[in-house]
Amino acid sequence: MTSHILTISAELAMSAVFAVLCALLAPVAADPHAVNCSQVKDAFTDLGYSPASVPTEETAGEDLRVCAPQRTCCNAEMEENFIQRSSRDFEKLMDDTSEELRDAFMTGHKRFDEFFLELLENTERSLNEMFLRTYGKPYLQNAEVFQGLFAELKRYYTGGNVNLEEMLNDFWMRLLERMFQLLNSQYVITEDYLECIGKYMEQLKPFGDVPKKLKSQVTRAFIAARTFVQGLVVGREVANRVSKVTMSSACVSGFTKMLYCSYCQGLFTLKPCNNYCLNVMKGCLANQADLDPEWSKYIDAMLLLTERLEGPFNIESVMEPIDVKISEAIMNMQENSMQLSYQVFQGCGQLEPSGMSRSARGVSDTFSGRFSPYNPEELPTAAAASRLDRLVTDVKEKLKKFRKFWSSLPEAFCQEEHVAAAESTEDDCWNGHDKGRYVPEVLKDGLTNQVNNPEVGVDISRPDTLIRQQIMALKVMTNKLKNAYDGNDIYFQDSNDESSASGSGSGCTETCVTEPDSFITDAPVQEAEKTDEASSASIIQPNLLLLVLTALALKEHWR
Repeated sequence: MTSHILTISAELAMSAVFAVLCALLAPVAADPHAVNCSQVKDAFTDLGYSPASVPTEETAGEDLRVCAPQRTCCNAEMEENFIQRSSRDFEKLMDDTSEELRDAFMTGHKRFDEFFLELLENTERSLNEMFLRTYGKPYLQNAEVFQGLFAELKRYYTGGNVNLEEMLNDFWMRLLERMFQLLNSQYVITEDYLECIGKYMEQLKPFGDVPKKLKSQVTRAFIAARTFVQGLVVGREVANRVSKVTMSSACVSGFTKMLYCSYCQGLFTLKPCNNYCLNVMKGCLANQADLDPEWSKYIDAMLLLTERLEGPFNIESVMEPIDVKISEAIMNMQENSMQLSYQVFQGCGQLEPSGMSRSARGVSDTFSGRFSPYNPEELPTAAAASRLDRLVTDVKEKLKKFRKFWSSLPEAFCQEEHVAAAESTEDDCWNGHDKGRYVPEVLKDGLTNQVNNPEVGVDISRPDTLIRQQIMALKVMTNKLKNAYDGNDIYFQDSNDESSASGSGSGCTETCVTEPDSFITDAPVQEAEKTDEASSASIIQPNLLLLVLTALALKEHWR
């Protein structure tokens, strides 16, 4: 009996030992949530980093700042590498996305600026060649008058403080003085006498209606051209500055978590969920989105001004025939020279003969010869392939394309294949914590809408200073563009006259109604009204018979 009990005890002991051995030798079941750090090491190495930085086993991640503390194959050194890498990635993403915008404004400005400057240069060359061919010596003796006109037009276009209307008035005044001297070279004409002639220019209208029409056309065309090119410069500078805005620390953390924290859990093959990406980007680009309303107004004002460049304010159609128009004015004065001289003598006094005839002084009687219009093909231009109409068409397409650029940046970023998953894979993507659907709703654009952004902490009480400066620059430029559309240059508006804009730009459009001018005709001018100050110096209305007799006498004298 005793031996039987001992046998049973021995068998039980052997079974227990066998069970223990089996338990020790049996394979351990794998934890389904464990991270394979070996695979993480390979992925980390593929990014260009040393595999030595990767832990051999997962840790609790308590030393991590960005990637949430959990079982992880990342350490603080790896996380810092990810943070630096994500900063570079964001900057490159912004640079790549805004490259087309920046290039459009840079190229547009360069092309328009070159075109306008070449147009000025070619128009001056054309006038010089044709006036020299038509008028010869009298033109050469007075060429500086015309050179001064183009120099001032160029100075205005390139940003100089030039009042176009005053400058054009001065040009016609100088031309009147030179013409009067040429037509009356047998007299001694003093500076005081020339100054007296200038007082009657508006009344005499020696050049007909050409100065008035040309002043309106030139001022409006140059205001539109200069303002449009300035608008392109502002757009270029805003695009350059805003695309270089520094990332906030919260943005860097949110972007790092979105792109690289998945590596720490071995989910590096997953791309961020699209809605997750949108919330990160809306937080990072909150200030840029606030630029959008003023940017859209600026784009609309630029597009509006292109209508003027194509239509009534077309600088090309104004400048190319300007030599013909100036010649018409000269011919008008020549044809009315006898009447003009008589009226000047009546108003400013009779001149003393110089004692020398025209021929003795070597001065031509007149600007001889009619000026013939030229074929537009004769106008030399290096910009023949990019004339104004094609330039405007091209820039309009680009402006329309970029109207909502800043508010569309989050979508543009998240559409990049290497940044986020497609919207159709919303269950098979990285949601910032694990693989699965991103639950939070996508926020609206702009700083104030980011108060509860779940991915990027945004201080809505502290708008970005640089962005606010760009918003102000756009507001100022938009105001200039709107004034240019109306034909006004805000630099020279007369603050004393609130009813109309004066200075460079009359403010009139093609339908503007103005008071009719009194033109010099064969009949003497009629004074509308006299003041005490003007009565002593006013031009005397001559008797028609006396005018004819005097004209005949002058004709005989010149012979």
